[in-house]
Amino acid sequence: MIEKCYTGRYEDGAYVVTADGKPLDPRLDLANHSPSGFCWGYSGSGPAQLALAVLADAFDDATALRFYQDLKWRFFAQIRQNDDWQLRSEELAYMLGLQAANR
Repeated sequence: MIEKCYTGRYEDGAYVVTADGKPLDPRLDLANHSPSGFCWGYSGSGPAQLALAVLADAFDDATALRFYQDLKWRFFAQIRQNDDWQLRSEELAYMLGLQAANR
Protein backbone atom coordinates (compact mmCIF):
# COMPACT_ATOMS: atom_id res chain seq x y z
CA MET A 1 0.00 0.00 0.00
CA ILE A 2 1.25 3.47 -0.87
CA GLU A 3 0.97 5.70 2.18
CA LYS A 4 -0.84 9.05 1.87
CA CYS A 5 -1.24 11.70 4.50
CA TYR A 6 -4.37 13.83 4.73
CA THR A 7 -4.22 17.01 6.81
CA GLY A 8 -6.72 19.65 7.76
CA ARG A 9 -6.25 23.03 9.33
CA TYR A 10 -8.35 26.08 10.01
CA GLU A 11 -6.57 29.06 8.48
CA ASP A 12 -7.78 32.63 7.98
CA GLY A 13 -11.43 31.65 8.37
CA ALA A 14 -11.24 28.69 5.98
CA TYR A 15 -10.88 24.93 6.33
CA VAL A 16 -7.89 23.79 4.27
CA VAL A 17 -7.48 20.09 3.45
CA THR A 18 -4.56 18.50 1.62
CA ALA A 19 -3.51 15.05 0.46
CA ASP A 20 0.27 14.76 0.58
CA GLY A 21 0.49 18.55 0.61
CA LYS A 22 -1.78 19.11 -2.43
CA PRO A 23 -5.33 20.50 -2.21
CA LEU A 24 -7.91 17.74 -1.92
CA ASP A 25 -10.57 17.62 -4.65
CA PRO A 26 -13.99 17.84 -2.92
CA ARG A 27 -15.50 15.41 -5.45
CA LEU A 28 -18.74 17.30 -5.86
CA ASP A 29 -19.34 15.08 -8.90
CA LEU A 30 -20.00 12.13 -6.56
CA ALA A 31 -22.31 13.95 -4.15
CA ASN A 32 -22.84 17.66 -3.63
CA HIS A 33 -23.29 17.92 0.13
CA SER A 34 -21.28 21.07 0.69
CA PRO A 35 -20.44 23.26 -2.31
CA SER A 36 -19.14 25.87 0.16
CA GLY A 37 -16.31 23.58 1.24
CA PHE A 38 -15.02 21.18 3.85
CA CYS A 39 -15.53 21.39 7.58
CA TRP A 40 -15.27 19.15 10.65
CA GLY A 41 -16.41 19.07 14.24
CA TYR A 42 -20.08 18.21 13.70
CA SER A 43 -22.12 15.68 11.72
CA GLY A 44 -23.36 17.83 8.85
CA SER A 45 -22.70 18.53 5.19
CA GLY A 46 -19.11 19.86 5.40
CA PRO A 47 -17.80 16.77 7.22
CA ALA A 48 -19.78 14.52 4.85
CA GLN A 49 -18.15 16.15 1.81
CA LEU A 50 -14.75 15.83 3.46
CA ALA A 51 -15.20 12.13 4.26
CA LEU A 52 -16.38 11.45 0.72
CA ALA A 53 -13.38 13.26 -0.79
CA VAL A 54 -10.82 11.54 1.43
CA LEU A 55 -12.22 8.07 0.71
CA ALA A 56 -12.46 8.72 -3.03
CA ASP A 57 -8.84 9.80 -3.05
CA ALA A 58 -7.58 6.92 -0.90
CA PHE A 59 -9.70 4.17 -2.48
CA ASP A 60 -12.23 4.56 -5.30
CA ASP A 61 -15.61 6.16 -5.95
CA ALA A 62 -17.68 3.10 -5.01
CA THR A 63 -15.86 2.66 -1.70
CA ALA A 64 -16.24 6.36 -0.98
CA LEU A 65 -19.98 6.30 -1.58
CA ARG A 66 -20.41 3.21 0.56
CA PHE A 67 -18.38 4.29 3.62
CA TYR A 68 -18.25 8.10 3.79
CA GLN A 69 -21.06 8.52 6.33
CA ASP A 70 -19.30 6.03 8.61
CA LEU A 71 -16.02 7.94 8.32
CA LYS A 72 -17.82 11.22 8.95
CA TRP A 73 -19.24 9.92 12.24
CA ARG A 74 -16.13 8.01 13.38
CA PHE A 75 -13.53 10.67 12.66
CA PHE A 76 -14.51 14.06 11.27
CA ALA A 77 -17.49 14.71 13.56
CA GLN A 78 -15.25 14.01 16.57
CA ILE A 79 -12.63 16.73 15.89
CA ARG A 80 -13.17 20.18 17.37
CA GLN A 81 -13.99 22.65 14.60
CA ASN A 82 -10.88 24.81 14.74
CA ASP A 83 -8.41 22.02 15.54
CA ASP A 84 -5.85 20.76 13.04
CA TRP A 85 -5.86 17.05 12.21
CA GLN A 86 -3.88 14.44 10.30
CA LEU A 87 -5.00 11.05 8.98
CA ARG A 88 -2.75 8.57 7.20
CA SER A 89 -4.25 6.21 4.63
CA GLU A 90 -3.08 3.27 6.73
CA GLU A 91 -5.06 4.56 9.73
CA LEU A 92 -8.07 5.20 7.50
CA ALA A 93 -8.00 1.65 6.13
CA TYR A 94 -7.71 0.20 9.63
CA MET A 95 -10.54 2.37 10.99
CA LEU A 96 -12.96 1.17 8.32
CA GLY A 97 -11.59 -2.35 7.85
CA LEU A 98 -10.45 -1.63 4.29
CA GLN A 99 -7.27 -1.93 2.28
CA ALA A 100 -6.03 1.26 0.66
CA ALA A 101 -5.54 1.33 -3.08
CA ASN A 102 -2.08 1.69 -4.59
CA ARG A 103 -2.53 5.24 -5.87
